[in-house]
Amino acid sequence: MSEGTPIPLASGPARRPGLPLGIGRGRTGIILRLALPAVGEQLLNMAVGLVDTFLVGHLGAASITAVSISNQVVMLAHVLMSAVATGSTALIARAVGGEDVRTASRTANQSILIGAVIGFFVTAVTVPLAPQAVRLMGAVDDALPLGATYLGIVSCTFLLSTWMFMGLACLRGAGDTMSTMRIMMLVNAINIAVAATLIYGPFGLPKLGVAGSAIGAATARGVGGLVVLAMLARGRAGLRISLKAMRPDLQTIVRILRVGVPTGVEQMLFRLADMSYFRVVASLGTVACAAHAVALNAQSLSFSPGFGFAIAATTLVGQGLGAGDAKRAESDGYLVFRIAGVLMGIMAVVFFLFSRQIMGFFTGEREVIALGAGPMRLVALAQPALAASMVFSGALRGAGDTRFPMFSNGVGVFLVRFGLALFFVEVLGLGLMGAWYALGLDWGLRGLFNYLRFRSGVWKKIQV
Repeated sequence: MSEGTPIPLASGPARRPGLPLGIGRGRTGIILRLALPAVGEQLLNMAVGLVDTFLVGHLGAASITAVSISNQVVMLAHVLMSAVATGSTALIARAVGGEDVRTASRTANQSILIGAVIGFFVTAVTVPLAPQAVRLMGAVDDALPLGATYLGIVSCTFLLSTWMFMGLACLRGAGDTMSTMRIMMLVNAINIAVAATLIYGPFGLPKLGVAGSAIGAATARGVGGLVVLAMLARGRAGLRISLKAMRPDLQTIVRILRVGVPTGVEQMLFRLADMSYFRVVASLGTVACAAHAVALNAQSLSFSPGFGFAIAATTLVGQGLGAGDAKRAESDGYLVFRIAGVLMGIMAVVFFLFSRQIMGFFTGEREVIALGAGPMRLVALAQPALAASMVFSGALRGAGDTRFPMFSNGVGVFLVRFGLALFFVEVLGLGLMGAWYALGLDWGLRGLFNYLRFRSGVWKKIQV
């Protein structure tokens, strides 16, 4: 198989007694060839934030808090991108499954066009309002000017970041997760090189601290956006973009948004609830906020298999339905969950047993380490539920059933995560652990709801 070609999804082997259709060495191999690079991409995507946390972690709690709060605002900007990205991945997966190359490329071109509009808009709003945004998120004292500096710098390359976001989503829909992983490898290499140099200023260079971290992240994602555009312009995985093909196509744009907007609404609800949740944590003080940020970044290593396999589930279910094989799509969804559950379970054991050592890798402040170790052990226990939440949500999106995840995830983060965090922290006085109790319960309920929806089979009848 040549690089960049869509993963072939031919019918699996004959059914074995007691096993769902499609499970076998051949089918598992196809799934792993698609899923593992997606897991690698997500690990690398998380690594950008991890590297930033690690590099500024030794500058003090205020620097950690500033970067963490700024990234909350950046993730809010990703809400607009997620609506288009989800719709594009689902439509391209269906088109590839049905061997409709023209529709797949048309969708990719319209995605890049919409991405340009979003990128310009977010940059125009965020750059001048960076100080107000981080203040609204709860930044105080030394963290306020540092956060405003970080956010103002990374906002300058939102256009290119958006193009990277959209391009990677299109390639995933076509089954080319190897290219997306390699792009993120490049992004990480640039981020590490630039950020490490500018934060600490070796060889007589100026020490820019948090600003150096922001320049590293902005440069890396900007280059990533240019690489994705160049790759798609040359043609990749059956997708090709051009200025001529980017002329607005209302019908395609409406199809993308019809599938993707519920995910955008879901992500908006999620971000608003998560920002409110973060303010509850921030009210506990700078040290607690820093411990929360470090623990969450460290735990993201165990989240990555879930995110990666959710991407695989989106692509596989979409391509299976596009090929007219709903049984294969269903069996793939269950198999993806089983593999993700095993991998995340292994990561959970590591995080549970070595929580303090992992916290110590990111920061040398003993008080931060002590506060963050407990939440890490707690959430390690919730990894199977998190795997179910991520994978089955991804599978439903691949089928175009984006409204149910919007409901289940939106309700979960508002009523359970934020609502219970507020109760546990403000009423019961449980501190940082109380906020993380709410987080674990949120994951558990969402995992159950998304699993039950997938098992119902309603998604098989949805038209995109």
